[in-house]
Amino acid sequence: MLMPDPKDVRTLLSRYAAARLAHAEKETRKTATQLGDVSYTLCVATATTEINDALAVADRILAQPSPVARSRP
Repeated sequence: MLMPDPKDVRTLLSRYAAARLAHAEKETRKTATQLGDVSYTLCVATATTEINDALAVADRILAQPSPVARSRP
């Protein structure tokens, strides 16, 4: 599996959190669509089919040392 860039994963997680908050505050068709869209994108980026699995994979991706940190002596 190709690994998504951690920056992209952080961006998706941020968008997901914002969409969840917006939808929790006021459920509308727009907030539901935004939440669905970012959930789908996060699943695609992490090669999963369920949002909980996508969040777990995203956490593992972000927990890995960055390539810059690995290359330092």
